[in-house]
Parts: sequence; C-alpha cells; structure tokens
Amino acid sequence: MAAAMGISNAAAVAALNAIVDLLDAGAAAGKLRIYDGTRAADVDTAIGSQVLLAELTLSDPAFGSASDDTPGAIATASAITADSSANASGTATWFRALDSDNNPIIDGNVGTSSADLILDTVTIVATEPVTVLSWTILLGES
Repeated sequence: MAAAMGISNAAAVAALNAIVDLLDAGAAAGKLRIYDGTRAADVDTAIGSQVLLAELTLSDPAFGSASDDTPGAIATASAITADSSANASGTATWFRALDSDNNPIIDGNVGTSSADLILDTVTIVATEPVTVLSWTILLGES
C-alpha cells in the first residue's frame, strides 16, 4: 500500500477540527489520562499493565478551532484542569484522551518538552498535583 498521499491545508484544518471535536461528545467534559509504561499499540487497544498515574479534566470544548500550519493544521488545547491528587507514583510516558462517555479518541507521548503533551514534570507522585503546561496537535503531510 502506498503512503505518499498528501492533503491540502484546508482539508487538514477540517480533519483536525473533526478529531478534536470528538473529545466534546457526551454530557460533560472529556478526560485526559496519563500512564506509565509502553504506549498501547493504538487508540482502540485496551489498557494493559500500564498504571494510571493521573486523570485530568479537559475544558468543554477541549480545543479551539484548528488553524493553518502550512503544511497541515495545528490545534491547541483549552485550559486543562490539574489533577490535585495523582492516582499513583511513576514516570509519565504517554496519555489517552477520552470523551465524557469514556470513548478513547487520542493517544500521545508525554514529556517536559518536544512531546505531544507537555507536563511540568514526568515524575508523578501519588497524592501530589499533576499539571499540563500545553497540549498541541499537528496534522499534516507525512
């Protein structure tokens, strides 16, 4: 199967808006769950032995409108409510974002820089607060 297809910036913006809007499904705000261990094979793969370190609440809507990021599109998350008391201790390595009905929508990597989701620290300590500094999604040509 060929993998050299490209899409226009307008198509990337529309697609990214559709993706992030899925986080707003359900009656309440979506969730951001932060885990240790190896990231699941894909978003539809159930969580295995990875430990849930923290769960944060997204804004509703979770993202503003995507914008042109020639080539492609970019969307930045609205404010994310900190988890005031982490579930467990460990090293944060990846996240899963879900809508309020617990449908998984997006997975990504966690770090303090150069990652999908930027935390103030990846060293999570049970009962301590967990804060997201930023979350940006890029969609563009491969």
